[in-house]
Amino acid sequence: MIDSLFFDSDCISAFLWVNEQYLLYLLYPGKIIIPKPVYDEISYPTTPHLKQRIDYLLNNNLASLAMIHVDSEAYSIYQKLTTFPDKGHKIIGPGEAASIALAKINNGIVASNNLRDISLYIAELELKHITTGDILVLALEKGYITEDEGNTIWLAMLKKRRKLGASSFSEYIQLHKK
Repeated sequence: MIDSLFFDSDCISAFLWVNEQYLLYLLYPGKIIIPKPVYDEISYPTTPHLKQRIDYLLNNNLASLAMIHVDSEAYSIYQKLTTFPDKGHKIIGPGEAASIALAKINNGIVASNNLRDISLYIAELELKHITTGDILVLALEKGYITEDEGNTIWLAMLKKRRKLGASSFSEYIQLHKK
């Protein structure tokens, strides 16, 4: 059984920017969770098309919105990551912090490309983690896309200034072969 994926803004936006979010609900039906701080970031007035696309996912039950309540364990983790981190740790953004906090208390997977900011927390909290590249590799393995289609999607994401860790999907595949 696949655990729920808690998306940060960067990872979900990579798919929303290029209108390829259908891959997410094909791969992870009923498992796409959007933390409220991520939804708020995507709802900025300067990117109304992204909000429309995420609203479509939510309104059609293809994704769920997750709140962090003030009196919860998730809020304690969230507050620590965004305001009062341990010595030697950096403050991270609300989207990354929310995805980490919710994944921790729900035994889920953090979906984020922001490895520089979250890797230490992922390791310390013993969380599972995936990136946009990992999701596209799974789409390839399941036959939802070809490698050429993956390269086209990847290029479109790069043109929208998404940081994906390789210059092409083919290069990503080669770098991450097990």
